Amino acid sequence: MTITIENLRFDTIIGMLDAERKEKQEIRIDMEIEYSYRKKFYLDYVYIVREVKKLIRKNEYGLLEDALIDIKDLLPRLHPEIVRLYCKITKPHILPDCEVALGLDWIY
Repeated sequence: MTITIENLRFDTIIGMLDAERKEKQEIRIDMEIEYSYRKKFYLDYVYIVREVKKLIRKNEYGLLEDALIDIKDLLPRLHPEIVRLYCKITKPHILPDCEVALGLDWIY
């Protein structure tokens, strides 16, 4: 089974620029989570969204790379049934003429 979480939006401190360290900015997170399905078993996407938001807000990352690695480490610890995770973090307002994003695909 695959859970898709698209366009998760929230404000947080993230980035290396001085302005990014002072004021929160909007980020967007997209995820595809594949897991081994068993009858009467499911992944709680509400819990996943809450934990990812909590992780990002708590750590106030300088680099998107570090945030992605921590998401990669967190989710299978919470849900060992996860076999693959794709995650992308987008900063939609960091540049006036484009959106900037970083994403990676992990197989467990």
